[in-house]
Amino acid sequence: MSRTLEENLVGRRVLITGAARGIGAGLARRLHERGARVGLLGLEPELLEQTATTCGRAPWRRCDIRDRRAVEDSFDYLADRLSGLDVVVANAGVTPPAHIVEGDPEVMRYAIEVNVMGTYHTLRAAGPYIGHRNGYALVVASSTTFSPLRGVHGATRGGAEELGWALRDEMKPLGTRVGIARLGEIDTDRTLIDFDGLAVPPPRGSALTRTSSITVAVDALERGIAGRKNRIYAPSRVPGSDSVRMLALRATEMTRSIELRAHAAVPARGRVEGEGAA
Repeated sequence: MSRTLEENLVGRRVLITGAARGIGAGLARRLHERGARVGLLGLEPELLEQTATTCGRAPWRRCDIRDRRAVEDSFDYLADRLSGLDVVVANAGVTPPAHIVEGDPEVMRYAIEVNVMGTYHTLRAAGPYIGHRNGYALVVASSTTFSPLRGVHGATRGGAEELGWALRDEMKPLGTRVGIARLGEIDTDRTLIDFDGLAVPPPRGSALTRTSSITVAVDALERGIAGRKNRIYAPSRVPGSDSVRMLALRATEMTRSIELRAHAAVPARGRVEGEGAA
């Protein structure tokens, strides 16, 4: 008999980054309701404490994921409080403005430090704790990664996704699974708020003007964690041009999977030493 979603979550020890608000906070509360034990990381102590209180006084730490040592210390602290970890959700991230020529290079640098290096620090610190047959890492990326209307955002979230692919190959021998969540425009306070805190409109003519509720994202992430899924999409079907993009993303994954299998099938003696090096 197959296990129910709730049975797959009871007792799971889950660390979530970006848990002070939005999707991270909503996911923490949902998993707690399902019987999981959660640990929270974020930047806003008051909001983190509020979320932790609603999650049975879950352990939490303020942590800037750009700081490698702070991330490692926070993982050690929360893993100790939870007696280990089964799941890590790399959810923390920022949405940079779309402009390149008129954009601020320092803002772009900040986005790279958070979305790429922050995800790297998170997954690197998670490795020693989730390196077991029930271990699971979930990288929250974006379905806008290949959208010309969100290229700057896609560049950084796409980098986070690539880290997830790399970790999947690295951790597979240990039984650890790695999932990648591609989220569309979710109706959080980040959707229309720029770096300076001012409300900004979506790109002109963008299908991304349509947003989905946080519940849609939390539902999808919950199912993904319970089933340790490789791929998660939220919403599962986006109207109009977004649905075409989702199909293109799935086709890209299939092509990549085929290429990896083909590469693995090449006899070792037929490969050139240093193959793949830049």
